Amino acid sequence: MRLPRPGFRTGLFLLLLALGAGLALLDLRDTPLPGPVPGGEAGEPDYYLEEARLTRFDAAGRAHQRLDTPRLTHTPQDDVTRLEKPQGRLLDDSGRVWLASGERGTLGAGGNPLTLTGDARLLAPAERWQLDTEVLHFDADSGHAWSETPALLRQPPQRMRGERFDAWIHDNRARLTDNVRGHHPPDTREEPES
Repeated sequence: MRLPRPGFRTGLFLLLLALGAGLALLDLRDTPLPGPVPGGEAGEPDYYLEEARLTRFDAAGRAHQRLDTPRLTHTPQDDVTRLEKPQGRLLDDSGRVWLASGERGTLGAGGNPLTLTGDARLLAPAERWQLDTEVLHFDADSGHAWSETPALLRQPPQRMRGERFDAWIHDNRARLTDNVRGHHPPDTREEPES
């Protein structure tokens, strides 16, 4: 017994169906799927963003804080924004750039303060100093950065350690307190002869 041969329309329909399925598979392969919706003790997030850049403006409309993060999550219960691997760029009143980073970060209710945790770093490129600590807080309204965890402040060739750190970026001042130890090599440059 011989099976009837499919007609032209049936063959064309099957060919178009196979072509559509192939294109759909190719399209799915090129589009990365978003990660899982984050959750935690703070409750269900109302939104999350991937590859985000946040910019904060002062009262005069000038950008004074920018944060880049691969992922941020906002929870409405506590009005906190959580950041993964944030990279911050802070501007002081004189226009100097300060760089801040950490493994994780949070922005408090209303977007202030910024708290960086896990290998937190504050860098002042113009002054060539760098602070490394475990937890770093920054109040954008007052320009005050502080850490209540042990901190290492480096300005090559000098380095100092302390239990607490404070910096006021608008005043270009920093302070290490509590059990401060430092390494200050002598200046070995020779004075020019007159």
